[in-house]
Amino acid sequence: MSWSVRQTRRFARQYKKLHNNTAADVDAAVEKVQQSPEIGDRKRGDLATFYVYKFHSAGQLYLLGYTLDDSVRLVYLEAVGPHENFYRDLKR
Repeated sequence: MSWSVRQTRRFARQYKKLHNNTAADVDAAVEKVQQSPEIGDRKRGDLATFYVYKFHSAGQLYLLGYTLDDSVRLVYLEAVGPHENFYRDLKR
């Protein structure tokens, strides 16, 4: 049984700015995370609640940040973007 997916406002704003081919790669990454949420790397320290799934799109490394709610099997998509300044922006 797959998990349900919800977007935060931050994720929706970032997703809207992506090019079509990158958005398609993000959709594929979201499907992979939806099937098995533990596929991402769990972060430590300030970002201990976050998981990050890494994928390539248009020759660049992108990161998909998300959190999990095990009680209702829900994946919250928090952020998406290139590796540059991703973690700094996620802390805000």
